Amino acid sequence: MTDSPNTAPGQAWNASSYTHNANFVAHHGKAVVKLLAPQPGERILDLGCGDGTLSEHIAQLGASVVGVDASASMVEAARARGITAHVMDGHQLAFEHEFDAVFSNAALHWMLDPQTVLAGVKRALKPGGRFVAEFGGHGNVAAICTAFIAALHFRGISIRGRHPWYFPTVEEYTHLLQTVGFKVDSIELIPRPTPLPTGINGWLDTFARPFLHNLDEDLQEAIVENVITLLSHSLRDSYGNWSADYVRLRVVARV
Repeated sequence: MTDSPNTAPGQAWNASSYTHNANFVAHHGKAVVKLLAPQPGERILDLGCGDGTLSEHIAQLGASVVGVDASASMVEAARARGITAHVMDGHQLAFEHEFDAVFSNAALHWMLDPQTVLAGVKRALKPGGRFVAEFGGHGNVAAICTAFIAALHFRGISIRGRHPWYFPTVEEYTHLLQTVGFKVDSIELIPRPTPLPTGINGWLDTFARPFLHNLDEDLQEAIVENVITLLSHSLRDSYGNWSADYVRLRVVARV
């Protein structure tokens, strides 16, 4: 996702490095596709489609899929899979009652004006359409956030404008959905400690750049070193394997 007024600055996406460091995202997302239960002939919008791995999976089940993502690199990768995909900010969805369902996996926590996003999702859906999503919820990567806050605070650097994510509670997101006009079928927080195939370094390089935005390279390296030291006590096991302290918010809602 590229920088916009509604996203934290400093985050950029590269499809190849994302595939290398974060292939677990699509693996876990297949459970959300199962919840979506796409039907042959349905038209489905994949909001924050990334490299199109899950879009492709949905299409293989017989649905017609349109992917949108704010990253041109990700959209290019999705198109290489044969997905119809567009570069589009999730806060500015340009669809009017076109889709039977909107699907989103591991993307909505990057969109910092959730009510605007949900209004666009509702507008994109046909009457009776459904919204099925999973993203970071309250408590997601809490240890990682706390480690960054501590490392920055130690150097007198404010966290203001650096925290890149929106992690709502069940109550908060339910209220937003209802305010926009959705009926909530189900919503829950799911703790899911997630093994990191390329370790904490790969994860931080892929997802946590906004914490280091506009800092000198030497300072960035020192902060990351401090963060890794702090996290090693809670997120690394005795064999040296790393995991991230994920908590996901999973929702099914209808218009």
